[in-house]
Amino acid sequence: MTASVREDLLAAGLVVFDRVGFEAATVAAIRTRARASNGSFFHAFGSKKELAGALFLEVLRHYHAAVLAALDPVPDAAQGIDRLVRAHLEWVTSSRREARYLFEISRSEWGEDVRDAQRAQNARLAEGIERWRAPLVAGGELLPMSPAMFVSQLIGPAQIFCRAFLSGRDRSDPRAEADTLVACATRALVPPERIKKR
Repeated sequence: MTASVREDLLAAGLVVFDRVGFEAATVAAIRTRARASNGSFFHAFGSKKELAGALFLEVLRHYHAAVLAALDPVPDAAQGIDRLVRAHLEWVTSSRREARYLFEISRSEWGEDVRDAQRAQNARLAEGIERWRAPLVAGGELLPMSPAMFVSQLIGPAQIFCRAFLSGRDRSDPRAEADTLVACATRALVPPERIKKR
């Protein structure tokens, strides 16, 4: 089996899961979409569940790469908040199917191997953000708080806003509200005396 067959199966899985959900998706539908044989599927993945877990980790990698790219070159506090919020909005909007899969699909059925890999990927993202954030907290440019609280204040409002877009309840482009979401995150994360009047 070639890497391209595996990639084709993952891409097909994403489309099928997005259309019908995990429960209704079948190996046959994924194979048909990928134009792959039964043997090719089971050579690459032991089950639909295994493919779903591999797809989740792949999409998570793409999302984390987009977020961390916003911190290169290393920005100051205001630039970093701005770039990170906009990176989240841009990725969700331009990768809508992947974002729905990442943020909306139930993961309760996935095994510990996927959960362990997810924790490791999340730790790498947290380390990348913390390398940027820690010096700014030490210098008084950002408010001191736990890394988890920081990310929840940074991305949480944008993520809640994006869920309506991902579900189709709101068809407007989330990027249109970027300035407001950046301003909210700035007020939550920057000491009041450090916020520049615009």
